Amino acid sequence: MTKIAYFQCPTGISGDMCLGSLVSLGVPLEYLTENLNKLGIEGEYQIEAELVLRNGQQATKVHVNLTKHHHHDSQHSHHHGRHLPEIREMILKAELPSRAKAWSLAVFQQLAVAEGLVHGVPPENVHFHEVGAIDAIVDIVGTCLGLDWLLIESNEKELPLLYCSPQPVGGGTVKAAHGQMAVPVPAVLKLWEMRGCPVYSNGIERELVTPTGAAIVTTLAVNFGSPPPMTIKQVGLGAGSINLPIPNILRLWIGEADVSHSPSLETIAILETQIDDLNPQAIGYLFDTLFAAGAVDVFTQPIGMKKSRTGILLTVICHPENLSNCETILFRETTTLGIRRSTQQRAILSREIQPIEIEYGTVRVKVAWTGQEKDKAISNVQPEYEDCAELARKNNISWREIHRLALNQWYVQHKNQ
Repeated sequence: MTKIAYFQCPTGISGDMCLGSLVSLGVPLEYLTENLNKLGIEGEYQIEAELVLRNGQQATKVHVNLTKHHHHDSQHSHHHGRHLPEIREMILKAELPSRAKAWSLAVFQQLAVAEGLVHGVPPENVHFHEVGAIDAIVDIVGTCLGLDWLLIESNEKELPLLYCSPQPVGGGTVKAAHGQMAVPVPAVLKLWEMRGCPVYSNGIERELVTPTGAAIVTTLAVNFGSPPPMTIKQVGLGAGSINLPIPNILRLWIGEADVSHSPSLETIAILETQIDDLNPQAIGYLFDTLFAAGAVDVFTQPIGMKKSRTGILLTVICHPENLSNCETILFRETTTLGIRRSTQQRAILSREIQPIEIEYGTVRVKVAWTGQEKDKAISNVQPEYEDCAELARKNNISWREIHRLALNQWYVQHKNQ
């Protein structure tokens, strides 16, 4: 059985709520403090936890109290802080658990990219305001330390098997470093856009998702949506700072899922459009351009359109972070006036490329399997088309012969494994 986690965010998510849910599950404050002090910030903060009531429900509230003349708003802090290179150097030098270190670096990088896009500067030049402050460093690194301490399993991308519910958008305005801002604030919107995050309105006109909370889940969550199939073992409750019409509590479910022989799930974006007035010669160029932009797959289907015109249905499959680039290419390179977007889950097998030597040269072979490394079951073995084609042309041999030789050689090398 595999240990997984699920963030349920009925009233949003912030860094201190993440910490509260983790401490509620037993992550010791002493453990967090000991490791956070390795960042060289000892004396700049104090971390405390207490049990509080939110609409009659008990939850854990974590306070990060700053001690070096910093103003602290436990839900939304807006003072100046460090830049990305300094934060990165602090984390790299600290002797943190390897997973917590890698996850912390990834979260701050994601946040720097989003802030950079909002303000029109490179990520390295971003002057973090609320996210660069000590309390946000504690929130992000502390959350990564807590997930590692709970022994949440990692997937093949070295991310925790952490899932998350859709995000409530909130509303109204909030005072930030750049003045009064509409909710969701720009950094949160950009993080949601970069990840293709599903959102909804719960009718509460307050800031519900902070940049820190959005950065944590858009970086670390492997999928957004309903809870994955799991057997719940524990539930941690992290309290927000303000009272809301519904309990302001982040719920972190810890459970077990039998994924040892199941494919992984990932979020994928789908772009579709019908076309009936495009020169067919443009399609081949379009395919190449989309693949270069990060498309996972591109295909067409013949369809009948209005006024009995024959056309094609063009479909592009890509990861959410590449959706904008692929959509721009479709508008630029085709005659379409509109493109439908959708987000789906797809099950994917673990896979890797293995080079195989045959008498005519090297052929890369794609190998896919189910299960974990220790008990994986091979599901598919396919030599790469381009490698076979290149050797076939070079040696004046049929493509099928090169393909057969590569496949046979792979099975010879792996028959006893």
